[in-house]
Amino acid sequence: MIYLDNAATTYPKPPQVYRAWTEAMRSFGANPGRGGYAFSAHTSEEVYNSRMSCAELFGAEPENTVFTLNCTQALNYAIKGIAGRKPHFVISDVEHNAVLRPVHSCAAGSGGSYSIFESSDDEELTLSRAERAIRRDTSAVICTAASNVTGKRLPIYRLAELCRSKGVPFIVDAAQGAGVLPLKVGNGVSFICAAGHKGLYGPMGTGLLISDGSYTLKTLIEGGTGSASESPVHPDFTPDRFESGTINTAGAIALGAGARFVKERTPEAILRHELELCRRFCNGARHIDGVKLYADITVGNLSLYAPVVSFNVRDKHSSEVSQILGERGFCLRGGLHCAPMAHKKLGTLESGTVRFSPSVFTTAAEVEALLRELRRMADSGTKTALF
Repeated sequence: MIYLDNAATTYPKPPQVYRAWTEAMRSFGANPGRGGYAFSAHTSEEVYNSRMSCAELFGAEPENTVFTLNCTQALNYAIKGIAGRKPHFVISDVEHNAVLRPVHSCAAGSGGSYSIFESSDDEELTLSRAERAIRRDTSAVICTAASNVTGKRLPIYRLAELCRSKGVPFIVDAAQGAGVLPLKVGNGVSFICAAGHKGLYGPMGTGLLISDGSYTLKTLIEGGTGSASESPVHPDFTPDRFESGTINTAGAIALGAGARFVKERTPEAILRHELELCRRFCNGARHIDGVKLYADITVGNLSLYAPVVSFNVRDKHSSEVSQILGERGFCLRGGLHCAPMAHKKLGTLESGTVRFSPSVFTTAAEVEALLRELRRMADSGTKTALF
């Protein structure tokens, strides 16, 4: 099996993540913050160490680093927590449903609204369109760090500066950016929402809501936190405010191990490795008859992309291509990737795309094996199920 679906979730995980998960299940099984005995205290300490490791990656304070179940939950906390009585949001035209749906829900349920600005290869045009979309009553601007369909990066820090100049909170969807792009809170970046199980190499069921501390979010869930238990009022301080009930303790501890792995390898080195594999794939695929690329990563444009490449094969639906490749030992996702706006922009709303996404563990030999399979399909023409 050759696994190339790391934009969905990274696999395999680093050995230290597996060890941390196993050790947490065996040795840190008490409920953190819920007891004064040593077993609970030791568990709390391990969770805090993990929180520190995650915070350091994003230039955040540990108390502003909240464990969530996934990036989608973090985005819902941020978007719905920042919304006023009649909110107005600004989003880009390549956002994932984890942004579009809560924004739509907030607006529809309160008489609010949202504006979608068109992103462009021209950074200045993207910025000017975003600026025109921002109003005096805008509650927040929410943008993905990089499209999960094409890998195209948005000018996050220039958008952050724009939002700061207008006094508008800026929420970054870092599902495809965390662990590979240099993302930090502050300087206009109000919140970073990240998936723990993707570029941070943690287990599924983990995510992060990271704040620069400038804005207080309303809560969506209230309940036991292990702090201020005497009061009927939910805590107003983080991380307790957003960690109601028992957290995924083993997942949080293992996520800390993933964050330390990324820090040791460095996001810059990981990105170089993965983009080189994407460049290799694009360089080979562009010469295969019938393969259409929706990103063409070259030496000259590496800074414009995160390590994701979408493609299609002739007039076949992407799910069919993905299934056939799966039968031949290659794991790539086909479909809309929960990002219909990005597909509408590409003109692939009907067919979807097949998505190639390597990880730090992917090798050049595995990429070449996929290219050989695509060439074999093309060379055999109508004799294969694809053509």
